[in-house]
This record gives sequence, C-alpha cells and structure tokens, in this order.
Amino acid sequence: MDDVEDEALLGIGAFARRARLSAKALRLYDRQGLLPPDRVDPVTGYRYYREDRLQAARLIVRLRGLDMPLATVAEVLAAPGPRAAELVAAYWESVEHRIAAQRELASHLRIRLAGDEGRSDMYRIEEREVPEQLVLTEQRHARPEDLPVWIPEATGRLVAAAGEYGGVAAAPFVVYHGEVSEDSDGPVEVCVPIAAAQADGVAHAHRTEPAHREAYTTITKAQVAYPQILSAYDAVFEWAKAEDRTVVSAPREVYFADWAAAADGEPVCDIAVPVE
Repeated sequence: MDDVEDEALLGIGAFARRARLSAKALRLYDRQGLLPPDRVDPVTGYRYYREDRLQAARLIVRLRGLDMPLATVAEVLAAPGPRAAELVAAYWESVEHRIAAQRELASHLRIRLAGDEGRSDMYRIEEREVPEQLVLTEQRHARPEDLPVWIPEATGRLVAAAGEYGGVAAAPFVVYHGEVSEDSDGPVEVCVPIAAAQADGVAHAHRTEPAHREAYTTITKAQVAYPQILSAYDAVFEWAKAEDRTVVSAPREVYFADWAAAADGEPVCDIAVPVE
C-alpha cells in the first residue's frame, strides 16, 4: 500500500463539507485539474482526499467568490505565494475597470432611454482657443473595436518620432473624419503636435492644424469606452446647436493625461468640436 493509502483520507462527502464545497463542485474541479483526488477507488470510483488539501480547496472557494474564472484560479493555485498575490491583484484590477466601464455604460443607456434628459447634468461644456499646430499624423479606417489598440500604438509611434523635431508640443489628439460605428469606419487620424518651427525638414507624414475655437467637455478614463463616449459627443454637439454655434471641422478627442497611469475615475480626455 502506498503512502497516500497509509494516510487518513477523507471521503468526498466529508471533504466537501469541511471545504464548504459541494461534491458536484469537487467533481468539476477534478475534471478541470484544479483539485484532483488523492485516491480513487478502482471498483466504486469513490474519491478520497488528504486533509491537507483543504487549504487549496478553501482557497478555490474564496477565489470563486470573486467570480474568478476557473482558468485564472488554476494559475493562482500553481503560482508561488508572491506571484499568486500578483495574479489576484491583476484580476481584481480588471474587474474594477470592467465595473467602472459598465457603470458609465449604464449612465449612457439611461440618457438614451430617457430621451436624452439629464445629459446636461453629466457634461460641463466649455470653450477655448486652440493655436495653429504642426502635427505628425497617422490615419486609417477603423471600427470601434480597433481603436483601443490602434490609437495607443499610433500615438506611441508618433511621440517617438516627435523627438526628432524638438519633442511633443501639446496634447496628442484623435480626429474623426467620419463616423466610427458598427456600420462605418471613419477614417480616423491620430495627431501629435511637434515643436518644430516649420514643416521644412519634417520627413514623417504631417500637416498644419489651423487655429480654431472649440467647444469641449472633459471625460474620465471609464467614460472613454465605446459606446458610452457617444453621450459626451452628443452633449457637445447639442450645446453647439443650442448656442447657435456652427461646427466647422471634424470632432476630436484630446488625450492630455497618462492613460496607463490614470485610474478609471480620473479625467484623461476632452471631447472637442471646432466651432464658430
């Protein structure tokens, strides 16, 4: 008889009670490779567990209490202590980000379903003068799902290129030359203002953004997610209409904060529309 059989083993029923798990859950975790039994009776198929496996079983209970997917639970169980703690922290950060985005989506839907009532309470519209800017650019056609990847990548490339021309002179911005939705793909242009005094000698794609006056509203990182960001655009356009202002150029998003470092509730972006 091997060492496992020499030890006192708990049947699946007793083990389940002490672990605060159901026998059904234990069978599932066995199939998933999370918590295989230490012995299976070859005749009856009955499962037995060592008592020291209770710690792992109780950890699974707590991780599942966070609605953690089984694949992530498996990673936590397999990792050494410090790494396991990092995995839990990373998972919970992703949950908080999702909840923050869903909270803003719920606000967006509430506005839509209430016939746009309350939008003015959510968005403060201001105006400002924007000077002429020489900008490096990248442009492409894109769908909403493309933007969270392409915009940061394009911005990173342009910021790096700006170092050749005196550095970044102002906040990068994204211009929507056409609607971006499930049915339309822009095009979209990422712009990074540079400190170069003139366009001569600028080898990268570039253009001059004219000086203009713009109406804008500031939104948080969570509010940038699609489709809730559309409520902010609608608020600016409706303000322009109510104030009898003419929209003279394409709408844009001005990213003035460090996106990676910002928390979901922190301001990161202005939704802006050139007006006269």
